[in-house]
Amino acid sequence: MTWRTLTIGEFVDTGAADIQTGPFGTQLSARDYVDEGTPVINVRNIGYGGLKADKLEFVTEKTTERLAAHLLEPRDIVFGRKGAVDRHLYVSEGQEHWMQGSDCIRLRFHTDEIIPRFVSYLFLHEAHQQWMLVQSGNKATMASLNHDIIKRISLHVPAPAVQKEIVTTLSAYDNLIDNNQRRMALLEEAARQLYREWFVRLRFPGHEHARITNGVPKGWDRKPVFDAVEILSGGTPKTTAPEYWDGNIPFYTPKDASDGFWVTDCERRITELGLQRCNSRLYPKETVFISARGTVGKLNLAQSPMAMSQSCYALVGKEGLSQLFVFMAMQAAVDAFRQHAVGAVFDAIVVDTFKRIYLVVPEPKIVRIFEEFIRPVLAQLENLTLQNQKLRAARDLLLPRLMSGEIAV
Repeated sequence: MTWRTLTIGEFVDTGAADIQTGPFGTQLSARDYVDEGTPVINVRNIGYGGLKADKLEFVTEKTTERLAAHLLEPRDIVFGRKGAVDRHLYVSEGQEHWMQGSDCIRLRFHTDEIIPRFVSYLFLHEAHQQWMLVQSGNKATMASLNHDIIKRISLHVPAPAVQKEIVTTLSAYDNLIDNNQRRMALLEEAARQLYREWFVRLRFPGHEHARITNGVPKGWDRKPVFDAVEILSGGTPKTTAPEYWDGNIPFYTPKDASDGFWVTDCERRITELGLQRCNSRLYPKETVFISARGTVGKLNLAQSPMAMSQSCYALVGKEGLSQLFVFMAMQAAVDAFRQHAVGAVFDAIVVDTFKRIYLVVPEPKIVRIFEEFIRPVLAQLENLTLQNQKLRAARDLLLPRLMSGEIAV
């Protein structure tokens, strides 16, 4: 099998590709954003090949027409210009005619010699990501990407037919992951709706015969989260002490906060000695973690015992409140936590925040019944989360070997 190494600049110079920076300056400003309309891809929406849909912004049809040159097409590749320059978005059919934001650069191929999805998989290779960080880095400022750097990117490619075969192989993993993600989204919404139905709308089993006193059924209570939940802290071992790191204990920080319910693993791990030298406990499975600094209000259930940094809190229910109930209650209250976050430099959740947000505490019998309903749903979510972890690991193990030609298809 013959592979060629070409730069993106060679394709741009012959018209086989083009690069487009997002709208400059006043072309697209904050006043142009509206509550609904055409979605705009900004750097925070760019993942590793996929879309991060949190905090999508929108523009009107009029703005879309005015900035038509910046509309995206399926198979486009979008980079962020600042910060996470190692990431990219491969534009899917569902994102057709969305708009690139001001902080993005779009790459589009106009040749049958290159399969854009193959290029997207090339960009998931760790060597490429490190190259992007080095080329875009500056010790004094945030990493910054431009046309010249993109044009210098090398593409090691086989014939188009082989590119398609490689894409088919890797896409099989991604399709399974996407299917699981859709199932998880449905299960998560079902869990949230059940909590709202029982504890917000108060349509719990037996509600027809319940007497309401001070806004809650008899035998229930409404109290600050601080009084209903134990608020526990974490700590970080000395980062310059190698004997504290690279052990077997997952170390949860806001960077590890996932969009799903469960967190299965962490970017870093500590040793037993590291655990002894920091202010964190080894928190058991089903501990509720909430990020307190940076991106505040991210919630996860620990899928295995984990330690935790000082940028998070661990939450444990008091007086018989189950961990699954605590997690769902915190999910329902997360917007209130974000609104009450305070800080002179950046927003943060502090212990007093838990004293200002109130929680409806049902009688123990209702908590037990809720647990019986919700546990099978959370178990399915845990299983799907672990499946996706294994699928990603298998894909990531296969990807560099396919992309180097080590494995033939």
